[in-house]
Amino acid sequence: MVSTPSTNETHDPGMRSWVESANDPATEFPIQSLPFCSFIHPEEDLACPGVRIGDKIVDLGLLAEAGIFEHRHGAEDDFLHALEEPAANGIAALGPAAWSALRRQLQAFLREGAPAGGQRTRRVREKALLDADDLQFLPPSVVANYTDFYASVHHATTVGSMFRPDNPLLPNYKWVPIGYHGRASSVVSSGAPVRRPKGQLKKDDAPGEPVTPPAFGPCAMLDYELEIGVVIGAGNEMGEPIAIGEAGRHIFGLCLVNDWSARDIQKWEYQPLGPFLAKNFATTMAPYIVTAEALAPFRCPAFKRPAGDPAPLPYLADESDAAAGGFDVTLEVSLASAAMREKGLEPVRISRSRAFRDMYWTFAQMITHHASNGCNLLPGDLLASGTVSGPEPETRGCLLELTWQGRDGSGKPLPRKPIELPTGEKRTFLADGDEVSIRGFCEREGFRRVGFGECRGVIEAAE
Repeated sequence: MVSTPSTNETHDPGMRSWVESANDPATEFPIQSLPFCSFIHPEEDLACPGVRIGDKIVDLGLLAEAGIFEHRHGAEDDFLHALEEPAANGIAALGPAAWSALRRQLQAFLREGAPAGGQRTRRVREKALLDADDLQFLPPSVVANYTDFYASVHHATTVGSMFRPDNPLLPNYKWVPIGYHGRASSVVSSGAPVRRPKGQLKKDDAPGEPVTPPAFGPCAMLDYELEIGVVIGAGNEMGEPIAIGEAGRHIFGLCLVNDWSARDIQKWEYQPLGPFLAKNFATTMAPYIVTAEALAPFRCPAFKRPAGDPAPLPYLADESDAAAGGFDVTLEVSLASAAMREKGLEPVRISRSRAFRDMYWTFAQMITHHASNGCNLLPGDLLASGTVSGPEPETRGCLLELTWQGRDGSGKPLPRKPIELPTGEKRTFLADGDEVSIRGFCEREGFRRVGFGECRGVIEAAE
C-alpha cells in the first residue's frame, strides 16, 4: 500500500506558538506547518536553511549549533549535518522518520509554554528568528534534475482541442504519465525577473499561399503555467525502480511552480521531440516546501476516472493511492501590469480553482513511472504537475486556455478573448513589465489553514 502520512498531534489546531504572528487565523504559516526554505543571512551573507512560522524565519543552522536538536536520526551525525546545509537537500535525503522527528522537535521549541526561563534559551530564541520580509530567498532545494509532467486531463483536453479538435487527447494520455525533462539550471526563486526569450517563430500559412520561412526574434506569446511541484526526498539507486507502494516515502513535500512558456516558439519547435527553447528559459519555484506530513489533513481521493477509461496498469495501481493520493489545494493566479503597479492598483485575480484534486495522475504514480526504467531520482529533485486546470474557464491555469473561446460553426478558431485590466489594458498573453503571482492554500474544518507562500515573477524585455 502507498505510504501516506496520517494526522497526529502535530496537526492539533489548538497548538499555539510564542511567535505571536503564527497564531493569527489569517497566517499561511502556523506552527502546524513549518515549511522549509533557503535564505541569505543578512549578517553573514551566506545561504542558510530555515523554516517559516508566522512572519518569521527560523535559522535551522543556528538551532543545530545551539544543541536544540538533541536526538540524532539516521547514520551518526547525518541529522545535524543536514541542518548545516544551505538548502533542504540533506534533510530530504534522511527520509520520513527524520522529517517527522525534526518537525516534532521544532514544534517543541516553538510551542507556547516551551521553557524559556534561561538566559541562553532566550538568546537563542532572539538570534534564531529573523523577519521574513527582510530576507532574500533562494530555491528551497538545490535542483539537480527537473521534470515537468502533463497530468491535468482538463488542460490536456483544452489545449489538444486547439490543434486536434476531433481528437484532443493522444492515444497514450490515459495509459502513461506524460512528462519531459526540463532545465534545472534555469529554476529560479520567487521574485527573480524573467527575461522574454527569443527563438524561431513561424506564422501560419494560408491554404494555397507559398510557405514562408521561420524568423528569429522575441517571443510574442509569453505565458505562465500554474503548477504544483513535488520535491523528492530519499532517492533511489540507478537501475532500481520505485514501487507504487513505496512512492509516498519519496515525497518530501510540495511547492508552487510557474513553468513559463513561449507559446509561439513552442508551436513551431515541439514536433517531433517536444519542448525545448520554449520551456527552458525560466521556471519559478516558490521559496517554501510544505512537507508531506504537514499536508496530511488535506489528502483526498485520486481523480475518479470516467466509465470507459482504462484502469492504470498494475505497476501504477494501488488502493491506498486511489483512496488518498490526491491533495486538496486551492490555487489562485493574479496579474499586475507595470502601469497598475505605478498607479498603486492591486493585482487582478484571473483564476481560482481546486482543480488539483482532479489531476489524472497522482504524484505517487508520476514518481513510480519516472523511476520504472531505473532512472535514479535524487534528494531535492523537482517534479512538477504540469498546468493545473479545471473544466470551467475561470479554473484554467494559463493564458493559452483562459483566453481561448473555442471554434465557430465552420471549425475556425474564434478570436481570443483578452483579459481586461483596471487600467484599460488588455492581455491575451503577457507583456513586458507584467507581474504574475501564484498562491495556494489548504483548508479543512478541524485543522489550521496551511499556505504555500507566493510564486512570483516579473517579465523583462528581451535583449
